Amino acid sequence: MTIPDVQGFGPGPTALTGVAPTAPALPAVSLSPPGTFSPEAARGDVPILHRTVNGQPLVWLDNAATTQKPRQVIEALTAYYSAANSNIHRGAHTMAREATEMYEAGRAAVASFLGAEGPETIAFVRGTTEAINLVAQSWGRANLGPGDDILVPVLEHHSDIVPWQLIAKETRARVVPVPLDAAGQIDQAAYADLLSYRTRLVAISHASNVLGTVPPVKEMTALAHRYDARVLVDGAQAVAHLPVDVQDLGADFYAFSGHKLFAPTGIGALYARPEVMAALKPWQGGGNMIESVSFDRTTFAPPPHLLEAGTGHISGVVGLLAALNWLTSFDRAAVTAYEDALMAYAEQAMATVPGLSLLGAAPDRIAVLTFTLAGHDPATVADWLDRDGIAVRAGHHCAQPALAHYGLESAARASLSLYNTSEEVDRLVSSLRGLQQAS
Repeated sequence: MTIPDVQGFGPGPTALTGVAPTAPALPAVSLSPPGTFSPEAARGDVPILHRTVNGQPLVWLDNAATTQKPRQVIEALTAYYSAANSNIHRGAHTMAREATEMYEAGRAAVASFLGAEGPETIAFVRGTTEAINLVAQSWGRANLGPGDDILVPVLEHHSDIVPWQLIAKETRARVVPVPLDAAGQIDQAAYADLLSYRTRLVAISHASNVLGTVPPVKEMTALAHRYDARVLVDGAQAVAHLPVDVQDLGADFYAFSGHKLFAPTGIGALYARPEVMAALKPWQGGGNMIESVSFDRTTFAPPPHLLEAGTGHISGVVGLLAALNWLTSFDRAAVTAYEDALMAYAEQAMATVPGLSLLGAAPDRIAVLTFTLAGHDPATVADWLDRDGIAVRAGHHCAQPALAHYGLESAARASLSLYNTSEEVDRLVSSLRGLQQAS
């Protein structure tokens, strides 16, 4: 069964208006050629972008925290609950079969999106955090022991640090931090030096949520494999911005969250290489992950189902499928080119704000701009911007070691996506300059 694509929302405004920026004029962003991608097309699909906040048109620059949802996702959820709601896999009736077909179609779509070998390599989870915990508790419990090393760059999100600390304490393994250089890149010489035959796992993000850094994951994975180490890639920040091919990367595990990818919250996916997936043990027990149960013996379902205890987030998978269909309807190379151009524009524009310092200068980055503003703590900056309808994030961004590398405990962060525009960047800069002038 397919979810109908109900045409319920007309296209909204294609550009936001606001106070004209007082910053020096900057070169216009070079958009992709006609027919490939335009942010206006994306904006027209996302209803929430056309609301107001504090009397101003919303400027959503908190995409690294969560992305906004296109009408195709919203309508898919409504259609599912209106016409197809059922539990899956074991029901004999029509709606159970239809719901199961949609759920497994979502699994196949995720596999295709990631360039995986097949749907059997994909397990559904609540998000990246649960996926990493699953690997730590399932693979880690079976494969880690005293004296083993888990290499984790300082760049990582807390969700790619804390699960390894927990399992390391239990198994008496060690979590070994990999340092950063001044540009916010993983120190590749230090990484090579830290690798050894004691290394059992390397956990790295495909893109940093606080600096935007995109490490050379493929090269780092190949080097780790020389020491027979497994590699887990946290793809939470990458999937909305970069085409992903897990086989080309060589990843043993790849995790992402749907809500960073224009899909609902509470759904995500874990990829595991076929031979690795086949060796994973159940992490949780209960319905859906079993074949049979008696008090003498329980027989588990084959992977990936043995990792999916209980009723899955069925509507979340339906929404994830709709989000993947929406995102892949655009030319991904054109989207990346547009985001790169918008990022370059934003860097130039923000450099005109007195006292503003951007963190990180890696040559390969996604559109994340984390900054400090002299004389103002990040919470004050975020509050000021919110009064102008501009949503940014302030705090430690669940990446305290990365901020500590710069001697900071918190910072403000503006994160861009395919539906943001240069006009919105101008409003951000104008508001920041207004804060400086008011102080």
